[in-house]
Amino acid sequence: MPAKSDVIVLIGPMGVGKSTVGKKLARALKIPFCDTDNLIVDEHGKIADFFAEHGEEAFREVEHLALARALKSPGIVATGGGAVLLEKSRALLKNATVVYLATDGKHMGSRLRNGSRPLLKNGMDDWKRIYNSRKSIYESTADVTIDTSGHPLAQTISEIRERLSI
Repeated sequence: MPAKSDVIVLIGPMGVGKSTVGKKLARALKIPFCDTDNLIVDEHGKIADFFAEHGEEAFREVEHLALARALKSPGIVATGGGAVLLEKSRALLKNATVVYLATDGKHMGSRLRNGSRPLLKNGMDDWKRIYNSRKSIYESTADVTIDTSGHPLAQTISEIRERLSI
């Protein structure tokens, strides 16, 4: 499926590698890269602090605004794991090419250990519960699904480029 727009959005669970894949893909294609989490941090400070002070509902609104801003310019956009939870955020993605980075979760423990992620107080148990609750939303929002399970970064980038003909 060729990319349907000049904005490619990466969605998927926290820690799957959306930012890493996005940066590398943008560099390979020589196009801009935007991380919605970075937009939020630049404007509101640390996500964990914002979450603690204002709660998840307020965070999702801020995340929606960051997504809307990121979609205004062509390039690769990496989103937070919950960026697709609001219907109005999913509606914004209808004009973008959305790539879901899926995983079996087997390699996620080491990726998540060093982060300060507000929804992962109980580690991998929380991650699995959250991923399972969001998986169908990721699948229905995506134009293309790429299984990243145990794959090297270069293979993931190559598969995205091949599937989107870019």
